[in-house]
Amino acid sequence: MDSQDKTSLPRIEELEHKLYLQQLQINRLSEITQAINNNIKIQDLFKIYTDTLSWEMGAQRFALYSCKDGHWQLATHKGVDEKLLVLDISDYFSAYQRIAKIGEDHPLLCEFNYVIPVYHKEEAIAFAFVYKEARKGENLFEAIRFIGTLTNVVAVAIENKRLFKRQLAQEKMRHELRLANQVQNMLIPSKLPNNQRFNFAGIYQPHEGVGGDYYDFMELNEDEIAFCIADISGKGISAAILMSNFQANLQTLIHRKDLKIPEFVDRLNEKVLKATRGDRFITFFVARYNRSTGRLLYLNAGHNPPFLYRNGQVERLDKGCTILGIVPKIPKLEWGEIYLKEDAFFFLYTDGLTDLRNEAGQTVEEEAIADFIGRHHQLSADDFNAALMQEMQEFKGSMEFPDDISILTGHIFATKEQKKQSKAAKMTVKAS
Repeated sequence: MDSQDKTSLPRIEELEHKLYLQQLQINRLSEITQAINNNIKIQDLFKIYTDTLSWEMGAQRFALYSCKDGHWQLATHKGVDEKLLVLDISDYFSAYQRIAKIGEDHPLLCEFNYVIPVYHKEEAIAFAFVYKEARKGENLFEAIRFIGTLTNVVAVAIENKRLFKRQLAQEKMRHELRLANQVQNMLIPSKLPNNQRFNFAGIYQPHEGVGGDYYDFMELNEDEIAFCIADISGKGISAAILMSNFQANLQTLIHRKDLKIPEFVDRLNEKVLKATRGDRFITFFVARYNRSTGRLLYLNAGHNPPFLYRNGQVERLDKGCTILGIVPKIPKLEWGEIYLKEDAFFFLYTDGLTDLRNEAGQTVEEEAIADFIGRHHQLSADDFNAALMQEMQEFKGSMEFPDDISILTGHIFATKEQKKQSKAAKMTVKAS
């Protein structure tokens, strides 16, 4: 064998060794890719990554950080003192945009000689910190680049898993919202009476697809009706579920003729406390009207006092008690009693209306509502509501509705006999 053959032999062995290492890397990369396609668990994926860096790549120390919900966490590591790993190095991450040598004077960063950042759609999703020395016949930078490729594959796979889980959670939430919305739409009356005796209309606008507002109109018998509005503290699905429970209890109790008003309120308060366990409360207004007698009984449990327009005057219906669901026993109760002898217009609303702000930070004043009622009470309930929403849209401008909004408006038309009696009474008063 001549000297040239002796020189070329080590070169061939070096190339064969290099080829062998590259084949190992390709096989491991293929294995990881296959594992990802098989939807491997994240922890198992970290184990493959850890084993590859330790055994195939010969990294003495490393630590992989991944971002979850905006927070950096240590995903996996090896060869680093646990006491050092508790140190927060996330403030250093933004300085690294590509694979680089580490020159920071930091107790933890000094443990490594290379940093490998991983970006996905221009957003940092992982940082691998590695300490590795070159093995015989190994190009260190090429080895670090392969670790970078491996880290990219693992980090992007984990990010995609998280995005997929988040997408599933969001889809589940949308599905639950759709179901809750369907259920709640069954509770809110879609059609309200429009005849010679009554003309009612409502607006229901939840802030988050579903909400804690509720209104209703109920025909109790041939002579009596009831109408109400309620608002549970909070928003979203939980408020909607509690309100559906309240509606079911109300429907049961209000049809019971044997219950006097104090008993009715106590029972309703007990039901609210049982459902909310004291964590939520409900403001509530209900009125019961007898067409034959013209008598209207009402109760206001801490709700925004509805407006009543009759005889050219605006009144507020504020008699009642405290809000429901706060105390086991309602301490004081006073119900309102009114006799309607002429046509009357009612305006019930939740505080989402008066919480509305315009671009100047001003809110909807109750005096403005009273003025609007005075100018538009002659409209049908539907037309009144349409005019009111137009006014609110113009008022708020580019501002959003801050809360659930519910409105129930209605005309109660007096009978001919009631109008005749009212006219006679006025003439008597005038003559005297």
